[in-house]
Amino acid sequence: MGESLKKEKNFSYIEVGEGTPIIVLHGLMGGLSNFDSVKNFFSAKGYKVIIPELPIYSMSLLKTNVKSFAKHLHDFIEFKGLEDVILLGNSLGGHIALYHTKLYPEKIKALVITGSSGLYESAMGGGYTKRSDYDVIKKKAQDVFYDPKVASKEIVDEVYSTVNDRHKLIKTLAIAKSAIRHNMSKDLPKMKTPTCIIWGKNDNVTPPEVAVEFDELLPDSELFWIDKCGHAAMMEHPDEFNQILDVWLTKRNL
Repeated sequence: MGESLKKEKNFSYIEVGEGTPIIVLHGLMGGLSNFDSVKNFFSAKGYKVIIPELPIYSMSLLKTNVKSFAKHLHDFIEFKGLEDVILLGNSLGGHIALYHTKLYPEKIKALVITGSSGLYESAMGGGYTKRSDYDVIKKKAQDVFYDPKVASKEIVDEVYSTVNDRHKLIKTLAIAKSAIRHNMSKDLPKMKTPTCIIWGKNDNVTPPEVAVEFDELLPDSELFWIDKCGHAAMMEHPDEFNQILDVWLTKRNL
């Protein structure tokens, strides 16, 4: 990763570069390093890239939900004194970005979502009945990607450790239920924020029709596909992901 994690107040985050802030939001099982290529590319392009650690496992069970995470993000933006923010979220991170923008639209200049939850949650948090079986968890981690080799031993070990930690598993299931509860189909048509949707054509977690629905419901969105790509486009096809986003941001003068 290179950069050290800054810890201030009750926030932990990585910050690189100067310029318009891009806040990157990771998913339920996603580490900050999943966005290394985004961070390196856009910090060199004149953006301040900030990747906060979301308090997925550190909040009380009552506050382990999409709305509380969106409020935490708002507190972070206020703490950093940021304006004209671009939010980029993968999976649960996309859902948090959308929900935050619904609640606090005034400081968000643009949204970027990839493999986002918020409309379709059937794959979140399920299938852990055989969580002690390493091979089952390995297969589940590999299914997130089009190319199973992207699911490195480090990624599989991290997922295995998370689902076998009872405290974290309870939180994971609470988040999955919260994602269903905070379905955004009725909110999206009212959200005018420019949105770039980048989606893997082979996403098994949030299938392609989910991206089409996001694009249809959001008033000011553009949808871009990446072929031979699963749920985490910024990891499987980092160069193509960065290129698509860079062209979109330039076109929108963002």
